[in-house]
Amino acid sequence: MLGPRVWSSVRQGLSRALSSTVGGWASGEGRKVDISGIYPPVTTPFTATAEVDYGKLEENLHKLGTFPFRGFVVQGSNGEFPFLTSSERLEVVSRVRQTLPRDKLLLAGSGCESTQATVEMTVSMAQVGADAAMVVTPCYYHGRMNSAALIHHYTKVADLSPIPVVLYSVPANTGLDLPVDAVVTLSQHPNIVGIKDSGGDVTRIGLIVHKTRRQDFQVLAGSAGFLLASYAVGAVGGVCALANVLGAQVCQLERLCLTGQWEDAQKLQHRLIEPNTAVTRRFGIPGLKKTMDWFGYYGGPCRAPLQELSAAQEEALRLDFTSNGWL
Repeated sequence: MLGPRVWSSVRQGLSRALSSTVGGWASGEGRKVDISGIYPPVTTPFTATAEVDYGKLEENLHKLGTFPFRGFVVQGSNGEFPFLTSSERLEVVSRVRQTLPRDKLLLAGSGCESTQATVEMTVSMAQVGADAAMVVTPCYYHGRMNSAALIHHYTKVADLSPIPVVLYSVPANTGLDLPVDAVVTLSQHPNIVGIKDSGGDVTRIGLIVHKTRRQDFQVLAGSAGFLLASYAVGAVGGVCALANVLGAQVCQLERLCLTGQWEDAQKLQHRLIEPNTAVTRRFGIPGLKKTMDWFGYYGGPCRAPLQELSAAQEEALRLDFTSNGWL
């Protein structure tokens, strides 16, 4: 159950949220926070003995801080959050907040399987410095996660969250898409500010933008592979794993799209497709971390049961970068 101290924090947070017009909560009178821009989903570095390496985390953040990102996503899928304890998840977010400049938004993954646990984690993430909570769809009982169940879940979380909530749909990992009708309903909630959609269906992204156009609601692409297409149908940014290694290039693609330089944007997008696929769908987090090692960051090992790449996989990964001129 939520203890008295947590409930007290919830009430205090909601009071601040409803009255605040500064910081991460409000963006002008009566408006929700603006989440537009590019965000790298930060990886969690581990030592050889599988402990969280907070020193390497800070080193990576200092290097990534040289790029014009809007902020950082912490404890998303690329942060291996299912493999961390609750205390580790909170400590990682706390360390990131201490390292980041205040003008960088910190979106913290707070999703858990139950609504109650998600509320508790969201409140705790706010306490350690998150500006907004990115809440993945609960999925273990995905056969029962229909629109009604998900609307109830997110509404309860948003009602009790002291910080804004970003919906997170990642069907490759959860086995379910957050239904469009649920997104449209949830977009009307005053504390739900947008969605990160990682499904790669640009038609769906465009439809969400269209159907929520009367709401103060924003859509972030969940991958650099379809970033240009997402901007073309109305998305306002992206949470891109590839930005952990090609940060300048992903930010350049953003600028080209926003300034209408579509021919140059198309050429750059084409060169990012294979590397992006390599560090996401093809080789996943082990591939991303290996690439980080090549580009001067600390990637290091994943936590078991994720395994490092084989020699053949590593060679294929390298080819996806060299053939596009990045290595």
